[in-house]
Amino acid sequence: MDELPIQSGDDVVRVRQLVRNAAADNGLSLVDQTKLVTAASELARNTLVHGGGGTARVEVVKSANGRVGVKLYFTDEGPGIPDTELALTDGWSTGTGLGLGLSGARRLVDEFELASAPGAGTSVTVVKWSR
Repeated sequence: MDELPIQSGDDVVRVRQLVRNAAADNGLSLVDQTKLVTAASELARNTLVHGGGGTARVEVVKSANGRVGVKLYFTDEGPGIPDTELALTDGWSTGTGLGLGLSGARRLVDEFELASAPGAGTSVTVVKWSR
């Protein structure tokens, strides 16, 4: 498992590169690589902008039926999200963006888990499986 800090825009780029390499090396199609890298980019950016920085971890996983996947973990110790359901609604944003980051990332992956509470930071875990 690889872990990277997210403290700057350059770190977001490094996360994207690491995710792309892991996805390509483990048999994800080009389309699925692109989906996973796009989700990783959104989540890393959220970690930086809304969480004040944090970490990204990339892990190769295998399902019970032998499928290979790439699992990503993003964590921060920022202010947290008061209403996670609202945060996953298209168009909702605390910033000036389009409000598609979390909801868009969720649509791009096969598994998505969000844990957050005010004052307790945020953790997002996603998985994209090979086809």
